[in-house]
Amino acid sequence: MIAGDNEKLPDPKELEKEIGEFLSKKFGDNVKVISPLVMSEEELPDKTDKAPPKKKKLDFDLKPEELVAYLDQYIVKQDRAKTVLATKICTHFNRVKRREAFPDDHKEIVGSIKNNVLMLGPTGVGKTYLVKLIADKIGVPFVKGDATKFSETGYVGGDVEDLIRDLVREADGDIESARHGIIYIDEIDKIASSHNLIGADVSRTGVQRALLKPMEETDVELKVPHDPISMMEEIEQYRKTGKRDKRYVNTKNILFIMSGAFANIGEIIKKRISKQNIGFGAKIKRSDEDSDILKHLKTEDLVKFGFESEFVGRLPVRAVFERLTEDDLFNILRNPNNPIILGKKLDFEAYDINVKFEDKALRILAEQAFSENTGARGLVSAVEEALLFFEEKLPSTTIKKFPITSSVIENPQKALETFLATQNDKKWDKIFERIAHQEKQRVKEYIKSKQKNLAERYHLRLSESQTDLVAAYYCNHITDIGEAMQKIKFYYDEVKKLELYFLNKHDINIILEEDAMDLITEQFINSSATFENIYKKISADFEDGLKLIQGKTGRNRFPITREALLDPKSFLNDLVKKELGIDPIPDNSKF
Repeated sequence: MIAGDNEKLPDPKELEKEIGEFLSKKFGDNVKVISPLVMSEEELPDKTDKAPPKKKKLDFDLKPEELVAYLDQYIVKQDRAKTVLATKICTHFNRVKRREAFPDDHKEIVGSIKNNVLMLGPTGVGKTYLVKLIADKIGVPFVKGDATKFSETGYVGGDVEDLIRDLVREADGDIESARHGIIYIDEIDKIASSHNLIGADVSRTGVQRALLKPMEETDVELKVPHDPISMMEEIEQYRKTGKRDKRYVNTKNILFIMSGAFANIGEIIKKRISKQNIGFGAKIKRSDEDSDILKHLKTEDLVKFGFESEFVGRLPVRAVFERLTEDDLFNILRNPNNPIILGKKLDFEAYDINVKFEDKALRILAEQAFSENTGARGLVSAVEEALLFFEEKLPSTTIKKFPITSSVIENPQKALETFLATQNDKKWDKIFERIAHQEKQRVKEYIKSKQKNLAERYHLRLSESQTDLVAAYYCNHITDIGEAMQKIKFYYDEVKKLELYFLNKHDINIILEEDAMDLITEQFINSSATFENIYKKISADFEDGLKLIQGKTGRNRFPITREALLDPKSFLNDLVKKELGIDPIPDNSKF
C-alpha cells in the first residue's frame, strides 16, 4: 500500500516485504522479490541541469473533405456515415490543436460537449474498418475494446480505465500523445439494460456509468491498484527520484467512438413513428419499406432500448450505416484496395503463384456472400471456401499462374481436376493474360473515377500515360493503389535526378519531357533497370553530341523526348543539322 500525499511514505523494506508475501501466497516459491539498490539523495544523479520535457503539441491539419476523399478509396457506399465521421473527427482534433496553440484566446466553455460518436448499423457494413482507416490516416494512438468484456466484469469500471492505459502503451509511453488518442468500443448495444429484467440491470447500467467520466473528462492514474508489478514500478521510480511521481492521463481530448448493430431498435422506432402517424391521412410504412428505419433514430429510442440518458448525452454525434446490397458486395471485391482479394493474392504468392480474379468470378462470390446475410464478412468465407482446394493442391505443382474464372468458383472440385489435367495447355496462359488485362482496365477505371483527389494527394498529373503506369505497377505487385501511386511518384523523382546528375557531370542541362520520363519509369517497373544503369546509358548516348553542339553554339538547354531516348542517333543527327547546318553524321562515326 502506498501512502497518501499527506502521509509519511512507508519504508521501502516494508513495501518489499508486503509484496513478497503477496507473491508467495499467489505463486509459491516460483516468484521472488530481488531487493533494488537504494540510493541516498546525495547519490542520486544530478537533474538540475536537465531541461523539463517540452509539451508535445498535436500535429493535425486534415480537413473534412480530405479525410472523406481518403475513405472513399477504401469504403464502398456509406457516404453519409463517412461525411459525419470525417467532419466531426476533423473538427474535434482541429479545435484541440487550435486551443493548445492559442490558450489565451480559447477560454473553457462551461458545458462544452466532445464530439463522441455513436455508429449504428448491421454487422459487416464496415464500421470497424472505417474507424481503423481514420486512426491510421490521422496518426493518433488508437485502442479498440469490446463492450461485452465490460458486462462480464460488473460495474467496477476497472476495464474502462484499462483502455486509457492501453492508449498510453500504444503511444509508446508518451502521455501527451495518448491524451489526443481515439478509443473505439464495439458492440456497445450489448451493455444496454435488459428489457425483460424486473428492477435495475446493475451490471450493464454500471458499465454505462463507469464510462461517463472518461467520455467527458477525468484523470486516470496509470498505476493499477493492487497490481504487484505496478507497485514494484513505483518503488523503482521512488528509488531513482526519492519522490512519489503520480502519473495520470486526462481524458478531456480523447475521442470516444462506439458502435453496435442495435438489431432490435428498429421495432422501437417503428412503434414511435406509428404512434405519431395515427389519425386521418396517416401514412403507415410497410415492413418491406423500412430498411432505412435507423435514419429516424432519436434519443428517446436509445433510452427505450436500455441506455441511460446521461450516457446517450455523451454521444452527440450519430452515424447510421446502410445495409449492403449484392451490388455493393461486388463493388467491394472489385475495389483495388480491397483487403480480401489482396490477402488471397498474398496467400498464393507465398508459394510463388500469381492469381488473377475474373469479374464473373467476383460476381458469383458476391452472390454467395449476400446469401449469408452477414454483410462484407460473408465475402471472406465465400472466397476461402471456393479456393481452399486450390490453395492445398497447387503449391505441390509447377503451376505459377492461376486464373480464377467463374467455373473455378461454381465448381471448385471439378475445376481443379480439369486444371491439373491440362496444366500445360497454352490456353491457360491466354485466359490468364485476358483476366490480367481486365484487371488493369478495372484499376484504370478506378483511378480515373478518383483522379482529382489522387492527383492532389500524390502530386502527379495522372495523364493517360501516368495512369497506365500506376495500373501496370499495381498489376505487377500485390499492393493497394496508394502504395502504387507513391512508387510511381518515387520513380518520377528519381528520373528528375538524372537531369541534375547530367548537369553536374557534363555542365549540360537536359530536360526530360513527360513522355521520356514515362519511358524511363516503365523500365523501372518492367525490368531490373537501376538508376545507375539508366544514367550511364543516357550519358553514353548524348554526352558527345550535346557537347559538340554546346561548343559550337553555346546552347546549354536540350529537351529530350521519348523518341530521342529510343533512337538517340537520329535525334542527334537532326539536331546537328538544324543547329550547325551540316550533314548528318555517319552511323559508324563518334562525336
